[in-house]
Amino acid sequence: MRYYALPKAEGIDDLTLTEGDKPRPKRGQVLVKMKAASLNYRDYMVVMGKYGRGGVDPNLIPLSDGAGEVVEVGEDVTRLKAGDRVAGIFMQSWLGGEVEASHAASAMGGAINGVLTEYRVFDQDGLVPLPEHLSFEEGASLPCAAVTAWNALYAGKTPLKSGDNVLLLGTGGVSVFALQFARAAGARVIQTSSSDDKLERVKALGANDTVNYKQYPDWEQEVKRLTDGRGVDYVVEVGGAGTLPRSIASTRTGGAVSLIGVLTGGEIDPTLVMRSSVTLRGIYVGSREMFETMNRAIDFHGIKPVIDKVFAFEDAKEAYRHLESQRHLGKVVIRID
Repeated sequence: MRYYALPKAEGIDDLTLTEGDKPRPKRGQVLVKMKAASLNYRDYMVVMGKYGRGGVDPNLIPLSDGAGEVVEVGEDVTRLKAGDRVAGIFMQSWLGGEVEASHAASAMGGAINGVLTEYRVFDQDGLVPLPEHLSFEEGASLPCAAVTAWNALYAGKTPLKSGDNVLLLGTGGVSVFALQFARAAGARVIQTSSSDDKLERVKALGANDTVNYKQYPDWEQEVKRLTDGRGVDYVVEVGGAGTLPRSIASTRTGGAVSLIGVLTGGEIDPTLVMRSSVTLRGIYVGSREMFETMNRAIDFHGIKPVIDKVFAFEDAKEAYRHLESQRHLGKVVIRID
């Protein structure tokens, strides 16, 4: 079989197409023929050698998000059968409940080998069935970005409800999924970007209001204006410490900010949280239980992931470069089969 590996994780050109033996499933495992994989900003950090304090193991198979078809099952497999269309969960050991530190050791494409390969063996518990109306390319976009957005909006102490105001930063995978999930719930969405073209595109996807943060450098003031001075109920914060103060300032007293991204540096002033009685919640993807709940909503509402561009398996480096360019809106996908 063919797969990609990162001998040193020193940049996109380090991505190496490699030949190896097709694995076989053991007891409790299944063999999946991977059909598609998608990229997240985390994957770019991995390939550039900027992920984690100690980097990743040599010859890591990258990418956490993939979908495919079960082609062989081991002994005692009861959850799945040959022919099932499936996607892998981001952290293979986080099946439900609260996240624990130990779960991070099972994160695909970072702590363990990922899915940029023609075949991969999974434990039967590390997979979920795909919604029937989704293609493999669409299904491959779900494990990280979609589950993260779902966790941010629905898995906290106060889940999003109809009529709430939601602020989304940017137009990457998490933010676009959050837009779709929020609109399905009947919430109002305000979305930011530096690109008027991207803002027009998210309007077409259902965003109610948009803010170009180049036009409005103090964009929190524009968000407050759009909400008649009250602020939003929820922020899906993908920028990090550099944008967090403005996100908190955009939030109503007693609102919630889900902190996801690490795109900007800086320090976090806890007094900003205290003064507004804002709930600041760190999000690290989600569990299999969240993934399954999200899939039921995707199936019920007929939600289709937004795919920016699909690349051939042989053009994986170009897919990374497209992600690096930040020209995309939605997901960048690699078709494996």
